[in-house]
Amino acid sequence: MYSAITANKRKTWILIFIACAVIVVFSAVFGVAYDLDIGSSIVIGTMIASVYSLISYYLSARIALSTSGAKQIQKADNPELWNLVENLCITDGVPMPTVHIIEDPSPNAFATGRDPEHSAIVFTTGLLAILEKSELQGVAAHELSHVKNYDIRVMTLVVVLVGALTLLANIFLHTRFRGSRKGGDAMIVLMLVGVLLSVLSPLIAQLIKLAVSRSHEYLADASGALLTRYPEGLASALEKISQANIPMQQANQATAHLFIMNPFAGKASKLFSTHPPVEERIKRLRSMGG
Repeated sequence: MYSAITANKRKTWILIFIACAVIVVFSAVFGVAYDLDIGSSIVIGTMIASVYSLISYYLSARIALSTSGAKQIQKADNPELWNLVENLCITDGVPMPTVHIIEDPSPNAFATGRDPEHSAIVFTTGLLAILEKSELQGVAAHELSHVKNYDIRVMTLVVVLVGALTLLANIFLHTRFRGSRKGGDAMIVLMLVGVLLSVLSPLIAQLIKLAVSRSHEYLADASGALLTRYPEGLASALEKISQANIPMQQANQATAHLFIMNPFAGKASKLFSTHPPVEERIKRLRSMGG
């Protein structure tokens, strides 16, 4: 467990480094296209990368919550849910996260934040409607395990990285460098890079999400089951969510990997799904109980 936490912290800084390196490289390319000093372009790119890293680190959770339509609640809004989460936090020795609800008939949940002290746990109204208390405990324990294991920091930063790759691809494809004194060659190279990036960025983003999500889901399943001492609760919850098969109304590719179950439901390809097969997850959980 501790080695998994250490690995997640390391992955965070690797992701930030990759994002900064990409921005610096693009700044240098833009500088070449505009006949600017390459050193100045790199300095500007480094400054932009630094600001981007800070925004990613401190605001990525807020971005994930906003794009999913999550609304924060207080204890008086849903005392039963609040007490359930609070009791699990006390048992597991983690700080109480902020609790949010998404008005959506699709049963799902996710956690986000940069560390246990700055975390949020989110449930859809569809999830709250179909789960029994023991099943909801299993889901909440799964998400709190993401918090304790620092999965949330890595997975939330991926949201920003995916957005950055898409944005850079669009800039490259739609920018016209008419002011460049280097003529058509620089523009042709730039456009080729833009086309290549636009083609590869969805694949790169998907590979990143696959790398950080699938193994983390298995780990959070196991950790959550150990927390509740009742693996069947989470197994039954996953079964119900899978059988409901309702895609989320505000689902998007950038945040799909955050959820306990793929928010696109039956529309998702198993090969490129950010989540491991639900049948395998349920099988592993039930083997813990027996």
